[in-house]
Amino acid sequence: MSEGVRLDKWLWAARFFKTRSLAIAAIDSGKVTVNGDKVKPARNVRIGDTLEIDNGSDAWEVDVMGLSDVRAAAPIARNLYEETDVSVARRIALAEHRRLYREPSDDFKGRPTKRDRRQIHKFGGS
Repeated sequence: MSEGVRLDKWLWAARFFKTRSLAIAAIDSGKVTVNGDKVKPARNVRIGDTLEIDNGSDAWEVDVMGLSDVRAAAPIARNLYEETDVSVARRIALAEHRRLYREPSDDFKGRPTKRDRRQIHKFGGS
C-alpha cells in the first residue's frame, strides 16, 4: 500500500463520512481538498498529505498519518490522521459559539392555535 489509498475509501475508513457515496459526493462538490487542490475520488492519498474536509456539520484540516481502505473501530480510525492545531482551535471556537448562541427556532411550537391567530390579527397581522 505504499502507493496510497483511494481518497473516498480513506475518508470512509477514517470515519469522516458514514458511506463511501457520501464521501464521493463531498469530494465531487469540492468540500474535500488534498494539499489545497480540488481532486477526484480516485485520487490516491499518501502519508504526509494535508486534507481539508467539510462534512456539513464540522470542518477539519488533517494530516494523513496512516493508510487504510477498511473501515475499523473508531479508536483505530483516529490513528489514520492527526488534526492540525489551527483546525482544533477553529472547531473549539465554533463549538463555544454554538453553545452560547440561542437558536431562533427554540421558541417555535408549530402551527399557531386559534387563539394565537386571533391575537396576531388583533395586533395588525394579516
